[in-house]
Amino acid sequence: MPGLWRAALEEPQRSAPDWKAKTMSIFEDRVDAGRQLGRRLADLRGQDIVVLGLPRGGVPVAFEVAAALDAPLDVIVVRKLGLPYQPELAMGAIGEGGARVLEEHVLAQARVGDHELQAVEDRERAVLENRVAKFRKGRPRQDLTGRVAVIVDDGIATGSTARVACRIARKLGAARVILAVPVAPADTLAALTEPDEVVCLATPRHFAAVGYHYRDFSPTEDDEVIQLLDAADRRRKDSPPAAGTAPLADEDAAEFDEEVEIPSRGVRLQGHLHLPVPARGVVLFAHGSGSSRHSPRNRFVAGVLQRAGLGTLLLDLLTPGEERNRANVFDIELLARRLSSATDWLGSRPDTADSAIGYFGASTGAGAALWSASEPSARVAAVVSRGGRPDLAGPRLSAVRAPTLLIVGSLDYEVLELNRKAKAAMRCPNQLAVVQGATHLFEEPGTLAAAAILARDWFTKYLLPAPEPGAPA
Repeated sequence: MPGLWRAALEEPQRSAPDWKAKTMSIFEDRVDAGRQLGRRLADLRGQDIVVLGLPRGGVPVAFEVAAALDAPLDVIVVRKLGLPYQPELAMGAIGEGGARVLEEHVLAQARVGDHELQAVEDRERAVLENRVAKFRKGRPRQDLTGRVAVIVDDGIATGSTARVACRIARKLGAARVILAVPVAPADTLAALTEPDEVVCLATPRHFAAVGYHYRDFSPTEDDEVIQLLDAADRRRKDSPPAAGTAPLADEDAAEFDEEVEIPSRGVRLQGHLHLPVPARGVVLFAHGSGSSRHSPRNRFVAGVLQRAGLGTLLLDLLTPGEERNRANVFDIELLARRLSSATDWLGSRPDTADSAIGYFGASTGAGAALWSASEPSARVAAVVSRGGRPDLAGPRLSAVRAPTLLIVGSLDYEVLELNRKAKAAMRCPNQLAVVQGATHLFEEPGTLAAAAILARDWFTKYLLPAPEPGAPA
């Protein structure tokens, strides 16, 4: 069973003593849950995948996942078999192709006989066939042969529906089956053997029902499922950007990419500048201790930002000789001054003079980014810190005006606590995003991709605002 982790905005701690208060409101609604799940699954983008939503509530979640992964969306139709006298409690589930999964312990405890079970199955099978006909009308089923099936629901309680869905996908030829859900009880996930991999954002200790973990858990109707499937088909045909993100840069568009030197008080800093043309937004990278503009992690993040239409400047804030003195790595005022010099340099270039500027800081570089952003003359539109030390900016945190996102791994315990304290000291719009299962360097599979997607969404929101209605695209 793969490790479970999530990439989600950290919820404020709740003081209510009852268990309902502890379990509620992890997600705003299914759209929010789908977008968070899409970020967690970002490393699947570009693979031969099909996203399969479980009607009805799983389809709005799957729609957002498919948008984030630029993947086709389909449904995998299953029906819960509820107890005759307590329909909300599942004693099993059925799916297309005659698939069926039974919860033997529920059947034994409820003493459901074969005749009662068959009556419930016949009724639910009729509903299932009607839904298949409605959802498939005019739309061929996505061929799963040899592909990766990503099965998405809005949550799991007993797991019966998820298990039968995984079996159906396997029966239809899927080479690999991934089950992805926003929320589920840990013991249920641990018992699943049907999927090859399980991705779950949250496994609350106090789990009662899926709906308790959403602020808005309104029912999803069949018509909404059909509309979402139609919209996903149009999106694939027209190839617009995923909801909530900036358009991807055109591969054939003009670009500027070269090594540069930036003057700063008697030294010349080395950098790598990548610009789309025109460059509406540029992100400056402030590297942490021991890293340079050649850092594989920061180059990976820069690539994600570039594909979203952003320019990037990966910058060495210290010269090779200065790096040999360890004290310079923690001279936050010096690093911030160098970052401000690079910002001024961009402002002096004709191709970036009007660009919105963002700072991406890692480790000690985050402290420098926030120090520089706190200057009264700073022209910084957004800041993102990854595994950063914002505390190194000290009292200047309260003077930062740019919207700031703090990204920290859940296993980076000391830095996570430092970021929580820094967040409390900030007065600008800010959020703390925790990538579950990540340590300080985000070396665990998928964690760096999750951090990069969080950064991309933050920068595109503040550096690449959507055009006014009626304006040219």
